Amino acid sequence: MRKVNDRIYLGMITGSVGFVALTLVDVFSSKMKISQRAYRTTAAGVWVSSRREADKWSGQLLGVMMNIGLSMVGGFSVVKMLTTYGRDKLVPKGLFFGVTFGAVISAILSGFAHNKVKPKDALSNLSYLLSHAVFGLVSVFTAAKMGNDSLFDTPPRNDFSKPTEKTTEQLERTNRNNVQSGYSDVNPNLEETVLM
Repeated sequence: MRKVNDRIYLGMITGSVGFVALTLVDVFSSKMKISQRAYRTTAAGVWVSSRREADKWSGQLLGVMMNIGLSMVGGFSVVKMLTTYGRDKLVPKGLFFGVTFGAVISAILSGFAHNKVKPKDALSNLSYLLSHAVFGLVSVFTAAKMGNDSLFDTPPRNDFSKPTEKTTEQLERTNRNNVQSGYSDVNPNLEETVLM
């Protein structure tokens, strides 16, 4: 598989894969009546005036598009987090990011006064957080597996420690200095002048 070496493109892919996982958990939660309404309906409720409008196909499409956009922002944030802090400990990082991102987004969606579709029960909001936890896990693993290794080479945080190995630039400079040219730069016919 060819690895992605562009952070924004990797964030878009990561967010899209995470969106699919989030949607599957959310649909399952809605079908099992754990959640009062699907997350896409809540997202659509920010932009429409009634629940009836949010439940129509156009409202559902609007909710899906808004959710994809938010997921891509989340995917980019996941890539930024992993390229800054490393690809180790993916499960805790994924859960941390997913739950935090889900809590912030749910709070924003529920905070709009004109959102007529926001759920007020704890189970619906817990379902949203679970969906986002799965989103975080899937996104983190997707970014770590699909991202090119060069994206995760972070510069040293501490420039005070002496390096243990030469950089590529230092090695090239050393190699250039060791190469002997086949001719002399000195002109044997040039006379020396003495300045007084």
